[in-house]
Amino acid sequence: MAELFLKQAKQYAEARPDYPKELFEFIASKTPCHDLVWDVGTGSGQAAQSLAGIYKKVIATDTSLKQLQEAPKLANIRYEHTPPVMSIAQVEQKLTPKSSLDLVTIAQALHWFDLQNFYDQVKWALKKPNGVVAAWCYTLPRVNASVDKIMDRLYTICAEPYSDPLRKFVDDEYRGIDFPFEAVEGACETGPFEFVIEKVMDLEGFFNYIRSWSAYQTAKDKGVELLGSDIVEEFKRAWENDEGGDCKKVVKCPLFLRIGKVGGDVE
Repeated sequence: MAELFLKQAKQYAEARPDYPKELFEFIASKTPCHDLVWDVGTGSGQAAQSLAGIYKKVIATDTSLKQLQEAPKLANIRYEHTPPVMSIAQVEQKLTPKSSLDLVTIAQALHWFDLQNFYDQVKWALKKPNGVVAAWCYTLPRVNASVDKIMDRLYTICAEPYSDPLRKFVDDEYRGIDFPFEAVEGACETGPFEFVIEKVMDLEGFFNYIRSWSAYQTAKDKGVELLGSDIVEEFKRAWENDEGGDCKKVVKCPLFLRIGKVGGDVE
């Protein structure tokens, strides 16, 4: 998974939207203690930075050292470069003891994981019975009807041959992904619960977001430019013809959260 984002690590950090504070407030309201979090697949630390404002300590891991180098350096975040697959013994040695975590978070990355192996680690590391696991993804940005139509065509037709099949879990809003956990207090299911990411972008920032796609880099490596001159001109016309002209616009991404608790007996 990490190799898909290696070549655009800096672009990824700059172009990707920040997650809404309402998301973290909701997750925090479901964790009885706010001591220790493991943010898995942290990338350039977007989620870890927000978690650090709520939880005492954050362990943030990723298989891409280049992405970790772009992450914000805060006193209560410990970044760790990890292999793609770890044993429970490695988790204990490198990250945290058994039944020590209040929360495990996975932002826009769960679909890349070996889920059976990962869930074994999560169930081992979370406090019983109320340790929480929260995983979320977000789908295509929405701007206006004209821009959205071009974006949908770019994603579903032009980029599709270069997209990893696992992206289908994101397209499905994590509804079909395996998530073997109990509903948290106050909920009757594990989701997905919907939130909205908002980011103010100009058109170049919007293009940089597209360039941060793994499919964009895969296409580029094969000699294909997804943002060719024709589609760039289409985007420009749609962007400028909207109310407000060519100024910055509020771009919205629907976000979908799966959240559950580990359950089991108190240890």
